[in-house]
Parts: sequence; structure tokens; C-alpha cells
Amino acid sequence: MQEHEKGVLYLVVIGAVIGLGKLLVSSEKITGRLALGRAILGGATSTVAGVVLAQFPTIPLPALIGVGSALGILGAQFLEAWLKTRVNQLEQKP
Repeated sequence: MQEHEKGVLYLVVIGAVIGLGKLLVSSEKITGRLALGRAILGGATSTVAGVVLAQFPTIPLPALIGVGSALGILGAQFLEAWLKTRVNQLEQKP
């Protein structure tokens, strides 16, 4: 496996762990569906840090993981809030 492939794999795993960690500290009832959804959402949003590789191909792996972690946390919260708002809007339309 090449270095950039390892980096993307690390980002996915770290994002998934962040999503699960956020679920564990929340007051929501933990269900399998919610855990899987948070893991997928965290993994997907943290891989956006792969864009950093396009700009800075020699960025050290720990720095890439830090950027991915930040995006995994902030991006997932933003997307979740946006999706909830959007679903509520769709439910309210006649």
C-alpha cells in the first residue's frame, strides 16, 4: 500500500472513531443505526483532508491526521445540523 493510500485509510478510521466517540458522550440513546451513521459521516468528512494532499503532497502524516480530525469533528456537526434542518423543512411542506 502506498503512502497516500495509508493516509486516506487512516483518515477514514480516525473519522469513524471520532463519530463513535461523539455518540458515546452524547445523551442520545445509542442504536446500531445511529452508531453506523455517525461512523460513516465522521469517516467521510475526515477524508476531505485528502484535499490537503493535493496542495501539500509532502505534508507529514501526523499533520494530515490532525487536519482530518478537525474536519471530521467540524464537518460532521455541520452536515448533521444541515441535514436535520433540511429534513424538518421537507416534513413541513404540504
